[in-house]
Formats: sequence, C-alpha cells, structure tokens
Amino acid sequence: MLRILLILAIAYVLFVLLAYGMQRRLLYFPLQTLPSDAQLERIGLRFWPADGGEHRGFVSDAPASNGVVIVFHGNAGAAWQRSYYIEALEPLGYRVLLAEYPGYGGRAGEPSEDALVADARETLRRAYEEFGGPVYLWGESLGAAVVAAAAAQPSAPLAGLVLLTPWDSLTALAQRLYPFLPVRWLLLDRYDSLRNLEGASIPIAVVIAERDEIIPREHSERLYASLTGPKRRWVLPDAGHNSWPVEPWHSWWGEVMAFVGGAP
Repeated sequence: MLRILLILAIAYVLFVLLAYGMQRRLLYFPLQTLPSDAQLERIGLRFWPADGGEHRGFVSDAPASNGVVIVFHGNAGAAWQRSYYIEALEPLGYRVLLAEYPGYGGRAGEPSEDALVADARETLRRAYEEFGGPVYLWGESLGAAVVAAAAAQPSAPLAGLVLLTPWDSLTALAQRLYPFLPVRWLLLDRYDSLRNLEGASIPIAVVIAERDEIIPREHSERLYASLTGPKRRWVLPDAGHNSWPVEPWHSWWGEVMAFVGGAP
C-alpha cells in the first residue's frame, strides 16, 4: 500500500509540473497568420499604425463622430477575424481599432500577462495620440482582463469600458475549472480584474452570456458586483461563451455604447 501511495504521489507531482510548464499553451491559442492587404480591404480594415513599422492591429477608416473603440479579443484566433465589431460599431459612429496581441496575427513576441498589458497600454497611448478622444476600450473574454489591467493605469485617457464575458480573476476561474491542482501556487498570469478595477470611476458596461460554459456567469456577476463607479450590466439570453448575438441589428450594441458614452 505504501508503495502504491508513493507511486501516486510521484505521478501527481509530475502532473503538476507538466501543468505548470504548459499553462500558457492552455491559456493562449494564437493564430499567427498575417492577413494580406486584400483580405483586410474586403472587411474594411487596414494595418495600424501606418508608419511603416510593426503593426499593432487593424483599423477602420469610416467617419467617426463618436470616438474610437479599441477592441481586445479573446484568447484564440486573431484580431482581424473579429469583423463583426466593425459591422456593429461603425454604423453607431465609432472608428473601430482591432488591437492585436504580441504573438498573434503576424506580430512578434510571446503572449503573457505582462506582455499583453504593457502592449495594450502602448496601443491605447498611440491611438489617443493619433485619433484623439473619446476612447473606449472593449474587451472580450481574455480581452476583458487585458482591458481591466490597462484601465488601472491612472493616466489612461479613457471615456469608458465594455467588458464582454469577463472573469473576476483568472486564479478564481482556474481553481474552479481545475480543483485538483494547487492553482494559486502555479499560475504565472493571474489577470485580477477585481483588483485592477477597484475604485474605477469611468462608466463600465458588463455583458454576460447567460449560459457561458467557459467563464461561468457567477464569475462575471462577481466582477460586476465589485464595481463602485457608474455601471450597468446586460445578460444575453441563452448565449454561450462563443455563441452570443454578434449581428449588428441587435439592440444591445447601441445600448451598451450609449451607456458608456454618457447618454442619460
């Protein structure tokens, strides 16, 4: 019996070490393909910035009377695949910038919390410098955590945030998903949105998928409950994490942007 227990203990330790070493592969699923100019043109985008250096994302050039929305996407794929943001937000009078992460969409680098947050802050700074305000950050899933961290910088020139299917902290979510692992000791990237948005005073819209199977609803609700500034939440009926209503005619798009834009 003692020998069996020893074997099981060694196997568990090896499993924990494997999980520790592979955790970023389990969190980030980048599509590294660089789109062509023709691909981007078909969906109304171009590389941004247009200064001849490395691109940081993809931007639309539609007339923008209401400001700029910088979108930070989820953990899989690439920014240029999220053309539904263009279709929904451009008609509302916003320039849309689909921000890309290091290691995604043809960009150099390796994704990590430090890398993504630092890059997001630089993207925000450069977008505000080029386009002016108001600037809104929109984060989807992982992107909501990146947005929350970027907004924690006191000097961030932000008018409002939209958090779509957000978590409270990656530590809490991962512990729920992997109760057999000592997650709090293992995590390299923690993305603590509860802490990052503590005391935030700008309008924050939280959009929740009612039947989210990846980030259970209670994690989004916990984040919403912690916010002390102007806030409003939307629960998308019967929606899953990857099956929420993206079509531009849904009213929630306009309602969300009207709220963060300060409409009464």
